[in-house]
Amino acid sequence: MTGATARTGTDEPGVRPGIGVLLAACISTLVVNANTSAVSILIPSISTDLDAPLDLLQWAVTGYLLVGAATIVTTGALGDVFGRRRVFVAGLLLFVATSVLIALSPSGAVVVAGRVVAGAAGATVLACGLSLLSVASSGQGQMWGVSLWGGASAVGAAAGPVIGGVLNEVSGWQGLFWLNAVVAAACVPLTWATVAESADPERSRRIDWAGTVLVAAVLVPFVFAMTEGSTWGWLSLPTLACLLVSVLAAVGFVLVERRVSAPLIDLALLRNVLLVGSTLAILIGAGAIAAISFLISLYFQNPLTFGMSSLQAGLATLPVAAAVVVAAPLVSPLAHTFSARLVVMAGFVLLTVSFGVLAAVRPGWGYGAFLLPLLGVAVGLALSNGPASSVSTACVPAEQVGSASGISNMARYVGGAVLTAVVAGIVTRVASAKLDAGAAGAEALAAGFGRACLVLAVFSASGILLGWLVARRARRPGVADLAAAAASTVHTLPPVGSAAPDGGSPGGTGRHRRTGA
Repeated sequence: MTGATARTGTDEPGVRPGIGVLLAACISTLVVNANTSAVSILIPSISTDLDAPLDLLQWAVTGYLLVGAATIVTTGALGDVFGRRRVFVAGLLLFVATSVLIALSPSGAVVVAGRVVAGAAGATVLACGLSLLSVASSGQGQMWGVSLWGGASAVGAAAGPVIGGVLNEVSGWQGLFWLNAVVAAACVPLTWATVAESADPERSRRIDWAGTVLVAAVLVPFVFAMTEGSTWGWLSLPTLACLLVSVLAAVGFVLVERRVSAPLIDLALLRNVLLVGSTLAILIGAGAIAAISFLISLYFQNPLTFGMSSLQAGLATLPVAAAVVVAAPLVSPLAHTFSARLVVMAGFVLLTVSFGVLAAVRPGWGYGAFLLPLLGVAVGLALSNGPASSVSTACVPAEQVGSASGISNMARYVGGAVLTAVVAGIVTRVASAKLDAGAAGAEALAAGFGRACLVLAVFSASGILLGWLVARRARRPGVADLAAAAASTVHTLPPVGSAAPDGGSPGGTGRHRRTGA
């Protein structure tokens, strides 16, 4: 399928979302995205305070993303069936509980456990928050509300490392999680008092729990293999066993999805070349930025390299985050002028070259030497993700927009988890080998960082080929398109004003119904 989803209703004034639902949805998505991007900056401090190894705390990042990937579509479906406000509030309460648990953690293992559960909470807040905002508005009012939600997503992701660094310096790493708990808790009474309940009575009441579990069964052993394979040995029994479990779970997932009445993923969509190509492009781009964010937060704060504080490291990443936010809205006009294919391919070329430069890192490099290629990564991400996100929802019929949005958002989580695990394993293996060979600590760290960036360059180069599949010229962008582009590095926004702005929810059926005040 290569047709575009028609956008309807945006020429009408419509109804703007109420201030309550707008505040609840935008504040919650800002907090969730800020929390997601801030944690990498805090890992060195958590490691020192709790005497927890970095290879354990890496799972605070990858575990969160893995669970988010497995649950973002399911939690949206739960909202469609049981009420979006009810499930949204449940997600907020779970986010509060996990934030408190992490802030009070006596060990790294408890931090990781809290973050794993928080992945489900964050996915719930994002999936149901956008749905609540969409069902409470229409026409240009809906465009206005969803644009603000997209902007809040982008600002949260960009500001997260700086907020985390400031709070760590002022109150310790626990400060971020206490702030998360307070803000999320404040959204609960706001939501109950001001947001109407809504659900989709025509949707099947069945929830694809088996598909959800199988997604996790595919991803978790695979990430374990990628993380521990260098230690276990790539052909060792534990590594091969993990990979075999992933393959068997993937086969089981396909069999289950063919049989259930309300599948997690409509497998027929995977015959859509445009959707598959754009989704894989999103996966690589999102994975690359998550992986490099993880790498630089550790590298910049290591005493053997820059020895930055968490605040300094957060400020050091701010130009990169700002470049993404500024460049992303400028991409939509470029895609309209030159076609999405050329813009996506150019983005991956820039990513490949930038990671190639970072692969040449040496112990003597200063911050200035990192800045230009990191800015290249930021602009390359904006160029590749914006048009790919747009194509992923525009290449399917209106009734499948929600499913396509769910698939692309799941891909973001998968890419972040897998590539973060891959680069973490590479750094550990290469740095350990260099140290065993007698290299200095700074040289070993630089070698590990460089090898990881080389792998990211290879992944980005594969994205150039995927860009060829994104054969669609974008229409002239409006305000909503620019907001969607700004948010595209963290979330795929469905076409505003289409038959169902979030398909009810990611993976939903596309029908909005109010069921109570």
